[in-house]
Amino acid sequence: MMPNEMETMPIISKSNSRKRRKDGIGPNGTTDDDDDASPLKIARPTLSQPAPFADENGVKSSKPYERVTLEEAKIGTPLDRPVRVYADGIFDLFHSGHARALMQAKSLFPNTHLIVGVCNDDLTHQFKGFTVMNEAERYDAVRHCRYVDEVVRNAPWSLSAEFLEMHRIDFVAHDDIPYSSAGSDDVYKHIKDAGMFAPTQRTEGISTSDIITRIVRDYDVYVRRNLQRGYTAKELNVSFINEKKYNLQERVDKVKQKVKDVEEKSKEFVQKVEEKSIDLIQKWEEKSREFIGNFLEMFGPEGALKHMLKEGKGRMLQAITPKQSPSNSPARDRSPSPTFRWPFSKTSPPCSPKPESDAAGYDISDDDSE
Repeated sequence: MMPNEMETMPIISKSNSRKRRKDGIGPNGTTDDDDDASPLKIARPTLSQPAPFADENGVKSSKPYERVTLEEAKIGTPLDRPVRVYADGIFDLFHSGHARALMQAKSLFPNTHLIVGVCNDDLTHQFKGFTVMNEAERYDAVRHCRYVDEVVRNAPWSLSAEFLEMHRIDFVAHDDIPYSSAGSDDVYKHIKDAGMFAPTQRTEGISTSDIITRIVRDYDVYVRRNLQRGYTAKELNVSFINEKKYNLQERVDKVKQKVKDVEEKSKEFVQKVEEKSIDLIQKWEEKSREFIGNFLEMFGPEGALKHMLKEGKGRMLQAITPKQSPSNSPARDRSPSPTFRWPFSKTSPPCSPKPESDAAGYDISDDDSE
């Protein structure tokens, strides 16, 4: 089977390898009536326990090991014969990319027992370089991943036939990119040629090298943070001068942060004042429009006051103007009203002397009367 055939294998997330019978299971996962138990039956009873180490299982089997074919693995094997898939690595700074790769390996077949090999420090430092976590920390990180059923410590750099036979491995899972190391262009080439390679996909954007690059890039930030948390300069391998420099930078940053906080609070205050002023201006404009409208309605050219004055003037004219006689009434001769003249006026005629009268009202002005 070629590697490209393995790429078409269905990935089924549901796994039956974690199902275990509660009755008749011995301390190492063996049944009471099976003296020649196979390590294939060994797994964690529950997810609340870490995966066991392969060298601590203590279960050996004299039965010959027969690998399952790809077709049998895809269909699904019996519960007591899961497909044993092996994945190896350094797993330094265990992250989501590692977990996703192991999840894919676990999901290759319906019934999968995932064995994970972790290389020790000496082998890793020789072929790859210095690690952040030591081998004990890396072993423990991997065995607490929920997809892992068994952990092989001191895993080899290249997989030999004896190693595959000892751990009864059916398939080896790894990303399909050629892994050149230890003088080989691809350490998995012989696994691919034997039809035992099961490819997985790498998770882009996350790797141990990427995480280390972030730490190196932001070195000053992390040093200052750890100094503030109580680590000594000696523990961080920081010189006396750099320690003082980092402490000074920390104080300067605190002052900058305080100034920034004051500026933000000032901006918030100014913003609130502007909002209040805008609200007041809007209310004032509304009230002024209402006042102007009421004023014009009362005192404008066509306002209510003008109509009131017109009505009052009309009533006054009606009150002081006499009513005209009807046109059908009989005409009466009226003597012309006497013309009033101011006394001593040049235009007025001389007044005739008024006849004198006595107390009885008789005219006594004529001397010739008898």
